[in-house]
Amino acid sequence: MRLGQLLWRRADPAKARHRAGVRVLLPAALPLAVLGIWWLALLRQWVRPYQLPAPGMVLSAFQEMLARGELQQHLAATSSRTVAGYLLGAVPAVVIGIGAGLSQSVRAFVDPTIQGVRAVPSLAWVPLFLLWLGIGERSRVLLIALGAFLPVYLNALAGVEGVDRRLVEVGRAYGLSGAAITTRIVLPASLPAILTGLRAGLSLAWMFVVAAELIAASNGLGFLLVDGQATMRPDRVLASIVAFALLGRISDAALGAIERRALRWRDSLGTAEPPDRTHPSPLSAEGGVTP
Repeated sequence: MRLGQLLWRRADPAKARHRAGVRVLLPAALPLAVLGIWWLALLRQWVRPYQLPAPGMVLSAFQEMLARGELQQHLAATSSRTVAGYLLGAVPAVVIGIGAGLSQSVRAFVDPTIQGVRAVPSLAWVPLFLLWLGIGERSRVLLIALGAFLPVYLNALAGVEGVDRRLVEVGRAYGLSGAAITTRIVLPASLPAILTGLRAGLSLAWMFVVAAELIAASNGLGFLLVDGQATMRPDRVLASIVAFALLGRISDAALGAIERRALRWRDSLGTAEPPDRTHPSPLSAEGGVTP
């Protein structure tokens, strides 16, 4: 029996409840501290209200835009662009990254160009996309796709290259074909890195959507940022920033839940509790690799 399982079973129920309470309250500690510093900065007049409006003013701006249906329209536009661009970038990134990790020829063909593209700042692509694709949704979605592609590709490549060679040799010793080794050894072993890349790509997609919505967009949270700046409404600017933060947090939490479920067979420091052994590891005997 693993040491982690022994410690878990011997844990005091009261301590377990205390830890559960801490896990619930701890995430709220930093946002509350930020709100406290925000309120203190206004109270001590370290900043002026026209520079940093009070939290109540930001909340009022939220309510005002919700009541008019304006915020929902911007949220829907930004979310649809982000999802479309993310899928357009992440799906081929996983395929190309796995292919480059499995084949030296594929890597030699695609990796130098991708590494060169990675060094170009995101905003540098905006004028080029405008010249190529014009002012429209295609240029915005493709810019988001570019932002999502790079971290997903890099993590997929690193995940495949980091697979233990001995696992592959064991698979060959048991007569597995090349396709079986890829699906039953390489992909499960590289899955943690791929999922990490997908989460990193999602965060970059939310960052790139701001740049994308600067391309003459008439809706979206990025447009709301620019509009708030042009009309001297810092409350609307902060409201859009908070909306971005909430969207990013919700989407990352969803991907994090998928990651935990897909990797529930692991017994690692990041595992909240001992893994469910009714779902064996793909690299275990039940998964068909080791004896």
